[in-house]
Amino acid sequence: MIHGIRGAEARQDARFVERLAKKLDLRFHLKEVKILKDKAQRGRGNIEAIGRKERYDFFAAVMRDAGCNKLATGHTRDDQVETLLMWLFRGGGRQALAGIPPIRALDDHSRSLARWVIRPLIETSKKEVLDYLKSKGVAFRQDKTNFDPSYLRNWIRLRLLPELRRKTDSRLDMRLAQLCDRLREEEKVLDQFARARLNLVLRKQDLDAASFMREEKALQRRLLRLWIAENGGDVSGLSFEHVEACLRLIAEGPAQGRLSLPHGREVAKEYGVVRLQQRQFKKSRPVCYNYSLIPDQDLLIREAGVRIRTSIHSRPSQWRPKNDWEAVFDLQAVAPSLIVRNFRAGDRFRPLGMCGQKKIKELFIDRKVPSEIRRRWPFLLSGNEILWIPGYGRSDVAKVGPKTREVLRAKAHVELS
Repeated sequence: MIHGIRGAEARQDARFVERLAKKLDLRFHLKEVKILKDKAQRGRGNIEAIGRKERYDFFAAVMRDAGCNKLATGHTRDDQVETLLMWLFRGGGRQALAGIPPIRALDDHSRSLARWVIRPLIETSKKEVLDYLKSKGVAFRQDKTNFDPSYLRNWIRLRLLPELRRKTDSRLDMRLAQLCDRLREEEKVLDQFARARLNLVLRKQDLDAASFMREEKALQRRLLRLWIAENGGDVSGLSFEHVEACLRLIAEGPAQGRLSLPHGREVAKEYGVVRLQQRQFKKSRPVCYNYSLIPDQDLLIREAGVRIRTSIHSRPSQWRPKNDWEAVFDLQAVAPSLIVRNFRAGDRFRPLGMCGQKKIKELFIDRKVPSEIRRRWPFLLSGNEILWIPGYGRSDVAKVGPKTREVLRAKAHVELS
């Protein structure tokens, strides 16, 4: 692949590889892209990362067309050591410090399609590779940009590692590569342990905050990243700071709160539940509805997904509510016209058995009702008095008593979409 950065030199490299492939009777594939133009259009990301993505997307396409299941790259032990040090300086975690795996899935779909990246030279030093080529009289080319120390990886290769080898010994690279191997093996075990623990802190696909917080802090970080990945979230841009902010939201944040993550996702905390969802870039317009309720008829409030059924009965003692989803009222004590509407700022009602009034907002907070449900939930009103909040309580107004002759019975249930 030509990235459009090195100009004529890159085309000369391509022609060299093409001649070598022809000599070895191998198929040759070439694609040219304009990385600098892509970066200008995207407005973010470094050239190396954009080039890597383009390169592996191209490899995947060639493998699909050719029916190949393995892609061999020329990474050596030197690349492994450079990667370890580069991620160390960038503050990478254990997974990053595990370096370049000898075998990995090519993309998200490759496990089912059996496409893999293999690195047969990862335990061989670059010097050994070059010495072998020279001994066989095989020509090779070198990328001149690899000698520019302004790039971090090149500075590590050209300046830092030679000095470290002088300060230690010639086996430094071997020890650092072995460190990557150990970290990679430990990472596999820790990942298996975290996957087993993840099921213990879930409510379906959401995190149970109380269960999650009982885990050790180090495991919380791992569980959070795994949970985001398992729910289709891209963790490539998820930094340590993002993870720590999520942990603070879960442990110390308000009962209801949100935190933006990369790639258009957000973590939403609603009391004891933590959800991963698409970020809402624009606030939706407030829901506002007002319906007339006619006794003995059903009313479906589509905005809330709730259906209310009412009926009139002449034997009051037989119609006692079983729970907050049912209510009975003295028919003579309610207004001729009943209204069903949703929440308005400042709404209050007189809870059954209480003398004073209570703010509906406080009731919802006490009952831990998520804010999205609060805005849409229906109230039954007689005139300006709130009679009933289905599922959460009824008013002291229009109570059934000894003088009640007829009752208005109301029953609500959630309509499953």
